[in-house]
Amino acid sequence: MTALTADEKRELLALAEERARRLARNRLKDYVPYGKQREFHALGATKRERMLAAGNQLGKTYSAASEVAIHLTGRYPDDWEGFRFDRPNHWLAGSESGELTRRGVQRLLLGKDPKMEAGTGQIPADSIISITWSRHVNELVDTVKVRHASGGVSTISLKSYDQGRGKWQADTVDGVWFDEEPPEDIYFEGITRTNVTFGPVMVTCTLLKGMTAIAARFWKQRDEFPSVGLVVMTIHDVDHYSEAERAQIIASYPAHEREARTMGTPSLGSGRIFPVTEESIKVEPFAIPAHWVQIGGMDFGYDHPFGAARLAWDRDNDVIYVTSCYRQREATPVVHAAALRPWGEWLPWAWPHDGLQHDKGSGEELAGQYRKQHLNMLPERATFEDGGNGVEVGVLEMLDRMMTGRLKVFSHLADWFDEFRMYHRENGKIVKLMDDVLSATRYAMMMIRHAVTEAPPQIALDSYPVDY
Repeated sequence: MTALTADEKRELLALAEERARRLARNRLKDYVPYGKQREFHALGATKRERMLAAGNQLGKTYSAASEVAIHLTGRYPDDWEGFRFDRPNHWLAGSESGELTRRGVQRLLLGKDPKMEAGTGQIPADSIISITWSRHVNELVDTVKVRHASGGVSTISLKSYDQGRGKWQADTVDGVWFDEEPPEDIYFEGITRTNVTFGPVMVTCTLLKGMTAIAARFWKQRDEFPSVGLVVMTIHDVDHYSEAERAQIIASYPAHEREARTMGTPSLGSGRIFPVTEESIKVEPFAIPAHWVQIGGMDFGYDHPFGAARLAWDRDNDVIYVTSCYRQREATPVVHAAALRPWGEWLPWAWPHDGLQHDKGSGEELAGQYRKQHLNMLPERATFEDGGNGVEVGVLEMLDRMMTGRLKVFSHLADWFDEFRMYHRENGKIVKLMDDVLSATRYAMMMIRHAVTEAPPQIALDSYPVDY
């Protein structure tokens, strides 16, 4: 092969540099979300309000900046499953202070230096029409006009929480993005700005402030609000860290901040009931050996969700595995039973004391209604062997098993882990919210002595030839 001349080398280098400059000014087309980021985007198709709760430096702000840029430009990927605008749209976005808005939202949307290199963020350079600057915060953008694929013009205005609620009282907008958790009054002001358009309201955050009113809306009360959705992204959900780097990062944080900064969980401090890591109890699903016994547990509910869990017990090693769970609100026993029967009509079910209550309409006990739906309800309500049924005793048994490696949970049970992360005390008392699947697990553990092996399939008598 003939060696390149000096002029040819310079020409190739210039072409490479020009290609790099072009790529840097259209980063959006190369955006490939991680699984949890993709889940967050897709949730926009069904939920008006969304929170992406994540640890630090996991890509939460980057994913929201990419989504906002997609909406502003109308350049939707072919596989986009989330909310769509078919017209120009107008947004408000911001963070805790002007400085943080500039370093986070603005940098990822426009680039590090929008005055010199606008278009090196997620909004492509060829779509930026104009930028105006804030008169109050140095180097902070006020409004960006963006060319939409339909031919019209989209806009985004940048704000900060420390400006106060009044600065968020703009005209009607199509979407609002809060980067980090806003004060309650500003959050609801943002919702108000979209009450005509019913456009997306997004929160991307690391929840270091604990269970605030806004955190509770997404973590504890979302079953009450059909428009609210939550995605949690942990350090284990991203690919830009190696296992060794993940371990080093987790170990670098103080214990009381570790869950929030790496797992996206609200910081609950000493109030957390199960102070163990998810990874210590999580196992990949596997086929249950035939000689292991199994049992189900259920926690009745209507306004709050009905919860159910299925447990398998390895008696040789005294390890209990949570293998399935179910949670649904505002549904009848017929609906719940239909969802649970596929777990096996042979499966015995533990149930709490309120199963003895009589339905006002039929006069029938609640547990009896499930028996009529062909669930194998145990004859008596759940108690320990000594006849007690104390919540604290059951919770301590669960914690003891977790800490000694004798309670494991299949890794795909998102509803179970949602509740596990949030189970906490206030003023020493267990908070009875978002605990439906955990309660079902506790009832099943209380009655684990009644667990049985899976029944063999029944063979119909008429399947045998008749010998006359």
